This record gives sequence, C-alpha cells and structure tokens, in this order.
Amino acid sequence: MRWEDFRRSQNVEDRRGQPGGGGPMRMGGRGGLGLGTIVVLGLIGWALGIDPRILIGGAEMVVGGGGAPMTQQSVETVRPGSPQDKAGQFAASVLAQTEDVWNAILPQQANVQYQQPRLVLFSGATQSGCGFAQAQMGPFYCPGDRKLYIDLDFFADMQRRINANGDFAFAYVIAHEVGHHIENLLGILPKAQEMQRQSSERDANALSVRVELMADCLAGVWAHHAEKRWQVLEQGDLEEALNAAAAVGDDRLQRAGAGRVVPDSFTHGTSEQRVRWFSAGLKTGNVGNCNTFQAQRL
Repeated sequence: MRWEDFRRSQNVEDRRGQPGGGGPMRMGGRGGLGLGTIVVLGLIGWALGIDPRILIGGAEMVVGGGGAPMTQQSVETVRPGSPQDKAGQFAASVLAQTEDVWNAILPQQANVQYQQPRLVLFSGATQSGCGFAQAQMGPFYCPGDRKLYIDLDFFADMQRRINANGDFAFAYVIAHEVGHHIENLLGILPKAQEMQRQSSERDANALSVRVELMADCLAGVWAHHAEKRWQVLEQGDLEEALNAAAAVGDDRLQRAGAGRVVPDSFTHGTSEQRVRWFSAGLKTGNVGNCNTFQAQRL
C-alpha cells in the first residue's frame, strides 16, 4: 500500500510509553468489559494458545459504549504533532486518508458534515471516554469521546496469530474503526446501542453483527475512494485486506479456539459475511449500500 508520500493527520494522540496508562484500574459499567470477562477470556486464550484480544474479537467498546468518562482521571502525557516512528507515521497517514475521503463523500452521499475523530496510540493501557482500556481488548472506537484507540502491537499479533499481514490489512483495521465513527455521525450507532440495552443477549449479539458488518462495508467505501483518488493499492494489497476480514470472522475464530461454532454468540459476523460486506463497499464506494439494518441478507 502506498502511504509514505501522503500527509500525516494531526488528530493523533500518542500516549505510548506511559506505565500502566495511569489512573485507577476501574472496570465495568456502561461502555466497558467487566474485569471478570477480561480475566476469563485471558485464561481461555492462555489455555488454547490464542491471543485473548482475538477471542474478544477486537471487542470494541462500541457495544454498550458512550458511557460517561471516568470521574477520577490521571494526567496523561500526549506527545504533540505526528508520531516519528514508522508504525505511528503509518497510522497517522492512514487516518489522514480517511479524513480526506470522508470530508468529501459523507456530505455528498449522506448530507452529513464529517467531524474528524482523534486516534489515540497507546501501549498496554490507557483511559478512554468509555472507561479504562487495555490492549487485550483490541482496537476500538469510543462514542463517548469520539476517539479511536489502538495499541500498535495489535498488528504484530495479527501477523503472528491469524496470519493477517501487510500494510493494507492494517489500514483496514483503522478504517473499520473509523467506520464506527461514521455510524455514530449517522445516528445509527446510538440507536443500535439503545436497542441492545432492551434486548436479550442473543438479539443484542445479532445487532452487534449488523454494526460490525456495516463498519466493514464503510471501510470498503474508504478503500474505493482512496484508490480512485490516489491509486494507493499495490499488488497483493486487496488480498491482504480480504484475508484479514476473513481471519477475524466469528466462525473461524470459534472453530480455531473451541473446535465448534455457536452462531447465537456471534458479535462480528462470519468470515464470508465480513469479506462480502467489505467487498460491497469497495466495489460501489456508496455509503447507502452499507446499511446492514435494512439488508434482508447479512
């Protein structure tokens, strides 16, 4: 993927290198995963030899998110300007491309003004508007503060654990989280969260799948327009992204972890679904084709 020649976004907060993320380790409440859940998933991952953040499925705190920020906050050091290391520069470049694409097409296609989110780079743990965040949760979008959070070591885990590698595969991860921000701006995300709070666990999971597949499709929309405007794709890039989408399908992760598939527990969609919805956005470049909540077939 071509990224070195593009501008870097200034909407990056680099919190890496801070011990423990600072502040009290309070978990749970709206917008977070309970401490017991994290511990159990960690133990299961250890026993099965699978990274806990993969079992969590990149468990974005999108589901049930939007909780109030922590009442007690520590002072966190944010390095000004764009990161200087290669991984940080890559993330800032991809974020800039998403900004340029969505600044142009969201008002055009959805009559909604794009509001740029901030990307928080952290190592290990940090505070978020949705509660205390740990790297084991994987990348996530917090609607409470409209920020994306990612520990860049997640990319190394993608390579090592699920054989998903390449710049474009990593860009897909960032674009997927930006997709959740688009859902928030469109008003879809808060409506889905409200429906989840009133639903059974099975129905809440089904709503989560629709939220995640729509974010996959929106990531494809970004890729469509980035390629059209700047020809960012190089040989093998598309295969990298499709492989990454397939690798994080609920069915594949469950089969690899527990040896069986439980569809009612899906929260992100099957490998086939994730590939198909990303491909739909990539092919059409149209936000209107990504509304999974009106789709008869997921």
